[in-house]
Amino acid sequence: AILGDPAFSLDRVGLEAGPLSQWLFEGLAKAGFPVFCIETRHTKAFLDALQQNKSDRNDARGIAHMMRVGLFKDVHVKTLTSQKRRALLIARSLLQEKAIDLENEMRGLLRNFGLKVGQTSGGTFEKRILEVVQHDAELAEIMEPLLAGRRKLREGLARLEKRVRCVAKHDDVCRRLMTIPGVGPIVALAYVSTIDIPGRFRHSRAVGAVLGLTPVLKQSGEVSRVGHVSLRGDAMMRKLLYEAAQSMMTRVVKWFWLKAWAMNIAKRHGSKKAKVALARRLAVVMHRMWVDGSEFRWTKEEIIANKAA
Repeated sequence: AILGDPAFSLDRVGLEAGPLSQWLFEGLAKAGFPVFCIETRHTKAFLDALQQNKSDRNDARGIAHMMRVGLFKDVHVKTLTSQKRRALLIARSLLQEKAIDLENEMRGLLRNFGLKVGQTSGGTFEKRILEVVQHDAELAEIMEPLLAGRRKLREGLARLEKRVRCVAKHDDVCRRLMTIPGVGPIVALAYVSTIDIPGRFRHSRAVGAVLGLTPVLKQSGEVSRVGHVSLRGDAMMRKLLYEAAQSMMTRVVKWFWLKAWAMNIAKRHGSKKAKVALARRLAVVMHRMWVDGSEFRWTKEEIIANKAA
């Protein structure tokens, strides 16, 4: 109501990206305001050059000046569907990490008493713990609430895993992306929720840079150095793409052009760099498949035939 006062005559509303920016952006946009979510690093550099004393009032005045003169870089705000999918994936990952941490803590506690759990699968871990402590009532009493907590975490993880697979199964884009060897429902759903709208990229190769999978170039005078990958952007998506690349190189038996390309890089520069390069190329290929509405092509002949058509 306050912002809608005609006395303000708002041309642009600037909102710095942050934890509440998605919610605030959606509310302001629905209210009909010309809102822009501006990039955090760009905003910080501008405000540091503009002011000496940092305060909320000075920051607001500086952001208003940015919007007034047009010196801002707006960022994409994801749709509500992508935000909810992202929340689903984060919740699943959180439960998985906590369950593994709890299992490792139980192993460490028992190791202090000379009791070794050894290798177990997800379904035999609790049984093995009970076997190890069956002759020690005190340790059994200590392990009981830890096992109950782990059981609860694993049950919640199974429900979220089922939900992820269900969402990916009923999404046309995810089903096409899962035709790529090494890409499962988690990677596909994470990619769709991260990219959100493929049309915001003019070229598919730009996706690799947005996800922090391209090298950093540093030039100054006569110095020109190419460093490591930038590691900017979505860390979870970057990790999942790396895992998909690792799966493609080590677990997929069938030979095809993309795996051959990665193996050639591994021979020259090592497996780690090859997996990073393959992760970047996977991001590019997935975006092109999304835009084209096509499935993965196993041979280069299929790619050439599709381009000719």
